[in-house]
Amino acid sequence: MTTMPADTLDSPRVTARHLYWQGWRVVRIAEFLGEKPPTVHSWKQRDGWEEASPSQRVEGALEARLVQLISKEAKEGKDFKEIDLLGRQIERLARVHKYSETGREADLNPNINARNEAPRRKQRHNALDEEQVEALKTTFLETAFDYQRQWYEAGQKHRIRNILKSRQIGATFFFAHEAIVDAFEHGRNKIFLSASKAQAHIFKSYIVQFVKEVCDVDLKGDPLVLDNGAELHFLGTNSKTAQGYHGDVYLDEYFWIGRFAEFRKVTSGMAMHKKWRQTYFSTPSSIGHEAYPFWNGEMFNKRRKKADRQAFDVSHQALAEGKLCPDGQWRQIVTVEDAIAGGCDLFDLEQLRLEYSEDEFANLLMCQFVDDSQSAFPLTMVHPCMVDSWEVWDDYRPFAPRPVGERGVWIGYDPTGTGENGDGAGLVVVLPSCSAAEPHRVLERHRLKGEDYEAQAAFIRSFEARYQIDHIGIDISGLGEAVAEHVEKWFPTLERYQYSVDVKSRMVMQAQQIMRKSRLEFDAGWADLAQSFMAIKRELTASGRQFTYTSGRSQATGHADLAWATMHALHHEPIDGPAEEAGRSMMEMFE
Repeated sequence: MTTMPADTLDSPRVTARHLYWQGWRVVRIAEFLGEKPPTVHSWKQRDGWEEASPSQRVEGALEARLVQLISKEAKEGKDFKEIDLLGRQIERLARVHKYSETGREADLNPNINARNEAPRRKQRHNALDEEQVEALKTTFLETAFDYQRQWYEAGQKHRIRNILKSRQIGATFFFAHEAIVDAFEHGRNKIFLSASKAQAHIFKSYIVQFVKEVCDVDLKGDPLVLDNGAELHFLGTNSKTAQGYHGDVYLDEYFWIGRFAEFRKVTSGMAMHKKWRQTYFSTPSSIGHEAYPFWNGEMFNKRRKKADRQAFDVSHQALAEGKLCPDGQWRQIVTVEDAIAGGCDLFDLEQLRLEYSEDEFANLLMCQFVDDSQSAFPLTMVHPCMVDSWEVWDDYRPFAPRPVGERGVWIGYDPTGTGENGDGAGLVVVLPSCSAAEPHRVLERHRLKGEDYEAQAAFIRSFEARYQIDHIGIDISGLGEAVAEHVEKWFPTLERYQYSVDVKSRMVMQAQQIMRKSRLEFDAGWADLAQSFMAIKRELTASGRQFTYTSGRSQATGHADLAWATMHALHHEPIDGPAEEAGRSMMEMFE
């Protein structure tokens, strides 16, 4: 349709046309405009009012009103809304005109094109566009603490990073983010290794959550295969399953991995090409661990002639800022104090000093290795208990509503100490062995802090929904008696432990016997449980007449709450071991 110029849209001739399309008769239009009827009849014939299609009539009205609003000098909010509405209606009419020419439904409805494109977009799995990758990298760098930025910069310059760190300073979290950003940017494969497969999958959960939060994209698959071809594998320390991959390697908590020297050969083999990077990071364990010579350079020097050996200074003073060492590894020590100085505001240092003994604080937070020669449970005793639970326990379903079905479990609980500065509480869930040939398995371990006795009792009861509970053992020191009274209301057979030298000695000796016979297992990623056992030491009582077991805290129970909680559960076993049918459900026995 041919429209009038904008400056004539308010002319009597145009007004007459719109009135005609609204249903007015020619005579009435002439009266309204003060024109002669023959004049209006002439306009009608010349401009083809009668022949105009419905869409042309609507379009003309829209155009006239839109021009009128645009020409208005002092516009109100309702004017802008109407302008927007009219503009969208004109756009819709334009699609109608295009459809009348082509007959294609997609010209009439743009959603059809979107639906047709959707299958093509769905073919791109785990994909981000350039803007999303940039947003991911920006968020990663902006949220990093100073010491984490040092790690990132070292990774750009050096092929091997080796970091000794305090607990809970965000290393796994940071390296998970670093890895996914680099994988999207450069398409490089990533291999995440830890003491257990369950522990390695913590990397995956951090990665999936990070991408979802920043880009609103759900990464799926195991391994994660990105749209650009990069593969991200999450593995335990089973050397058979860890071979055959290649890419950048991240080895988490390597000071708690058994047979480290053997496994390190596999690890380095996966990143042998010069383009691949290796990152090792861990909290310290014992100086007797196989990884200690790898950390202090002894392994490097042992392979060289005496004249070619190099001096390594792995003190905190030498490595606090990070340093490239003679073996080509960039090493750094990051204590909790270093982390706080580097911007980490997640710690209350004075409170931590109250909660942990001097030895525990030094080991867990100040990166000092343990001399476990005086420990009741040295690392050599604890290590065989650490297994890759996802690989070994094929009858355990950790994410199921009833992880072990109707089999009975034992719960051990070590409550918080008294006073506002009391230590944390520890709880473990143990699946008892069915026979002397099978191990007890620690299925879950938890620590609580700052809870009153009612909250602690409620937490214990929460496990009733997941497990058939056959035994609960609680130390009644401190808040323990109050917790026990609440638990006893719904579990009358609760067993109380009143600590004495004899009771603690029997518990420790029984646990030692169970470990020596390889009858205790827990996930190899649980370094905190291993550390808890290692913290218990054999010492003389104040009288000097007897030996007792402590973990450096003044209260009688000791501080190693997870270890004591485990012993509270294990103590339910008869001293001569389980009966052949112990721990089996009635259903199993009848089957």
